Amino acid sequence: PKCQLNFKPTTPNPVDYKSDPRSITIGDFNNDTWLDIAVAHYALDHIAIYFGYGDKIAASPVIYPTGFGSAPCMIVVGDFDKDHRLDLAIANFGTNNIGILLGSENGSFTSQKTFSTGSSRPIWIHVTDLNNDTALDIVAADYGTHSISIFDGYGNGSFAKSGTYSTGYDSFPFSVVSGDFNNDQQLDLAFTSYGTNNIGILFGNSNGTFANLSTLLTGSDSHPYWTAVGHLNDDETLDIAVTNNGKNNVGVFLGHGNGTFGRQTTYSLDAVSPYSIGIGDFNKDNRMDLVVTNNGTDNIAVLLGYGNGTFVNPKMYSTGSSSSIYVAIGDFNRDDRLDIFVINNDTSTIDILLGYDEGFPVQTKYDTGYSPQWVSIGDFNNDTVLDIAVTNYQENTVNILLGYSDGSFANRTSYSTGSGPYSVVVGDFNNDTQLDMIVTNSRGYDVSVFLGYGNGSFTDQTTYSTGAYPYGLAVSDLNNDTQLDIVVTNYGDNTISVLMGYGNGSFENQVTYTAGVTPHDVAVDDFNKDTRSDIVVTNMDGNTVSILLGYGNGSFANRVEYSTGAYPDRVVVADFNNDTCLDIAVTNYFDNTISVLLGYGDGSFAMQKTYSTGNGPIGLAVSDFNNDTKLDIVVSNARNNTIGILVGYGNGSFASQKTYSAGTYPLSLAVNDFNNDTRPDIVVTNRNDHTVSVLLRYDRGVMKNEITFTLSAGAHLACVAVSDFNKDNLLDIAVANYGSSNLGIILGYGNGMFGNELILSTGLQSHPYSIIINDFNKDDQVDISVVNHGTKNLNTFLGRGNRMFESQANYSTSFNVAPLALGAGDFNSDERLEIVVAYEDIDNLDIFFMYDVGDFSHRTTYSTSLWPSYVAFGDFNNDTRLDFVVTTEYYNNVAVYLGYANGSFANPTTYLVGRSSSRVVVGDFNNDDRSDIVVLNFSDDTVSVLLGYGNGSFAIQKIFSAGYNPCHLAIGDFNQDSRLDIVVANYDYYSVTILLGYGNGSFASKINYSTGSRSFSVAVGDFNNDTRQDIVVANFNNNSISVLLGYGNGSFTREVKYSTGTAPVWVAVYDINNDSRLDIVVTNRDDNTVSILLGYGNGSFANQTTYSTGNLPLIVAVGDLNNDNRLDIVTNNYRDST
Repeated sequence: PKCQLNFKPTTPNPVDYKSDPRSITIGDFNNDTWLDIAVAHYALDHIAIYFGYGDKIAASPVIYPTGFGSAPCMIVVGDFDKDHRLDLAIANFGTNNIGILLGSENGSFTSQKTFSTGSSRPIWIHVTDLNNDTALDIVAADYGTHSISIFDGYGNGSFAKSGTYSTGYDSFPFSVVSGDFNNDQQLDLAFTSYGTNNIGILFGNSNGTFANLSTLLTGSDSHPYWTAVGHLNDDETLDIAVTNNGKNNVGVFLGHGNGTFGRQTTYSLDAVSPYSIGIGDFNKDNRMDLVVTNNGTDNIAVLLGYGNGTFVNPKMYSTGSSSSIYVAIGDFNRDDRLDIFVINNDTSTIDILLGYDEGFPVQTKYDTGYSPQWVSIGDFNNDTVLDIAVTNYQENTVNILLGYSDGSFANRTSYSTGSGPYSVVVGDFNNDTQLDMIVTNSRGYDVSVFLGYGNGSFTDQTTYSTGAYPYGLAVSDLNNDTQLDIVVTNYGDNTISVLMGYGNGSFENQVTYTAGVTPHDVAVDDFNKDTRSDIVVTNMDGNTVSILLGYGNGSFANRVEYSTGAYPDRVVVADFNNDTCLDIAVTNYFDNTISVLLGYGDGSFAMQKTYSTGNGPIGLAVSDFNNDTKLDIVVSNARNNTIGILVGYGNGSFASQKTYSAGTYPLSLAVNDFNNDTRPDIVVTNRNDHTVSVLLRYDRGVMKNEITFTLSAGAHLACVAVSDFNKDNLLDIAVANYGSSNLGIILGYGNGMFGNELILSTGLQSHPYSIIINDFNKDDQVDISVVNHGTKNLNTFLGRGNRMFESQANYSTSFNVAPLALGAGDFNSDERLEIVVAYEDIDNLDIFFMYDVGDFSHRTTYSTSLWPSYVAFGDFNNDTRLDFVVTTEYYNNVAVYLGYANGSFANPTTYLVGRSSSRVVVGDFNNDDRSDIVVLNFSDDTVSVLLGYGNGSFAIQKIFSAGYNPCHLAIGDFNQDSRLDIVVANYDYYSVTILLGYGNGSFASKINYSTGSRSFSVAVGDFNNDTRQDIVVANFNNNSISVLLGYGNGSFTREVKYSTGTAPVWVAVYDINNDSRLDIVVTNRDDNTVSILLGYGNGSFANQTTYSTGNLPLIVAVGDLNNDNRLDIVTNNYRDST
């Protein structure tokens, strides 16, 4: 099915490290309505209870011993003493018994009471009522004696062994479950035989005994581990699913209802060895799905069901563990969606993966013609697939888009209407079983009737007069003659027109009724339960709705008005509070709300209750979007180009809206299932970009794991860096808090979590701006240096290796102007680091030399031209000493500083470049093993190349044209000739420029490739694994990235755009998910997110997954923060100090 599923892992992991957890069960042990967790810890000889509260888990468990050497390997829940409180049963593998802990109302349990299993080594227990005495019994899989044991429950918490059944020589039974497989009203047992590669079935008798063992073969060397029972194909007979650990697949046996089963259908998990399996409806499509935990890989698999006993290919979700051995299913956070609980015994952790509703993540646009106004839905060509009708106000047409079964649509076919077509409705007006259309022509003062042929085409229009400026339109049988009639709102003369239908596609002349001020939309239904059609009308300038109760003969009573919000536009009718009385919902354009008026069932309504929407709500529709049997509302927010979903609670109230992107100025919308997946989809007209958007309903969720660290109040984070400050081999974070004048040190726990912030003061009003991390005093501890923008000085904090730092008391370097940036290097080959400082609005760079104590002896100032803007390092004279080059924006030159052995630098030599020089990079562009310089010139739209002679001097610049206002560049070999080429992002040219290098320091004429609006940054990588370099560009103004795949000859494909968040400012390329395929990371400045676009390895990328950051993320750093060999992302959030 199209619906997929994602989950979000919760943190922290609550289980003790190296406790070897083997089994998990869930239940509300303390009667607080939240699910709790019980875990069997095999290595610690105890069970642990973790109480849930909200969507969190208590950090400290309650421990109950199970006995020395007990090695508990499974735990299950049930009410064994009939006190309506949950109890626990434990399979103690090491001591050959079953332990029972009876629960109390407050969530505590009695000490364990045990029941011997002999020498059986119970590995699995299952709880059910086998003998129909209302007392729960226990079934055990006896791994050591190759048998199944039955323990009859007495209903008071005690048990007696009543029978043992052989599973066969060397069978090694691993799991056992129950179900009525032959429809005789007696429970049967199904168990996996790991050693003999089959599933055994024991059929139950009415007295609780079992007989007639039969087997289902799972395949040679399949070694089945775990089995589960459920209705996998909706035929009311039980089916079986099994994990075949030896064959790396999942097997499904469909039941016939007589105790026999069909042949096994298997689903490959590739190289993954499946362990446990569970059944549930994870995507709320009323079809059973499978979840499988895996051994040997760090993920679990979800297989979504089609409802006919078959399943989609497995989708993997990461657990961070290579040995996930147990799964449980429940609604942990009470959001009416199933969540997954996984035991990871190698890392001794629990993963809780929360089911998450993704909604409508992707819109597909279709051309409609100019200014589409209204949309209606019907099957116009009788192919059982829904089609779309759209009115185009400026073109005087109605367009038909015929649908395909996958939810896509053909190109439009147009039919001429009257002047200014506005609304369109669908119905069979001539009783030929084919759908027809009616359109209001607002400027023509009439309606057009189009009769359908049933093949997707229609007759030419027939028109009927209305009042002035007809807008709204509804059809119903108003006079109980079984023929459809028409109701039209006349905006210009404050009336409604009623046109009675003859049933042959023609209509009587209009009869008019007075409405409110500027009536706009209309709906028809029975508001007073008299089986007669009534009318509701929105009155835009009157800020009311009018109710006209019908007499059943086509005439109506005088209107009754009810107040709404400002400028009510569209109206829908539905029963929002499940009282069998119809209610009304209205969009209020000017005050950004919807009004809900609950009906009393007698034709009258309660006062409105309003709910906030987006900006300028217009369109309105009703459906059950989350499959909870409660009606929800969807609204189009015209002025911010979104649709909003307001989930209904079933009592007439609604949740806050959740928005999804639409086109420009969305107006009318309609809801139906376009792709036959049983889920409501949405179509919306976009007036200003002349399209309709189709949003297919997904239920695949979003993988979301957001961790936010609160820093000191008002910090205004200016810089972030990563290192190991306390020598625990775990990465920590250092931040410069500009607003609160301090440094923050946040120690990492190695699991992606971090401790509280340690504050290091940098002085009153110091405003630290840039930090650098290194070992400045050669004591093998990490130190920090910081430049302070406010107090114009440099501070050093010497690390002690235990997260503590010592501020350097005897030295604090002061500057005359505010410092901006720091760099470090050994410039004088004395094996000590020096620091270089750049400043705001002056022409100097300073070099600071350091003694071994971590202090800086003195600064040496080197003059530059006005406004130095960018620095790069290299060895320009081949003396093995670092030199540097600085761009100076005002004087249009670069300054080269050659380093001496003592750490000082020669006076600069300047070289002329273009205007407003900014970015500078160093490379060998003429293949002479000497460093050359390339400079980006923003104001004169060029690139300057200065070829190095290898003696510290450079040739006069060579100038090459770029695009308009180039702002970023990158280097690569785009035509595979072993010569460096250049790519430039052009901010105002909406393009990138390629300059192919000849290998002699010159470049071919520029080649431009179109990108999005305001190309801001560019990065290079091989996105389709063809060994050819490709390009990705961040487009600041149209919220996208452009990917251009390289042919390896210096040319590129046309851009393919992928949506990002708002105002993407930086793009970087990494392999985020360790699949050896490059992915893209984008920072989105204006909506406070970072986007991840996972690469498929073929040059295409998945839709973005966005992760919330704090306010105004500016910098992104990538590294492995929790030592799990996966890249993590850190952003600094300037405005909210996180």
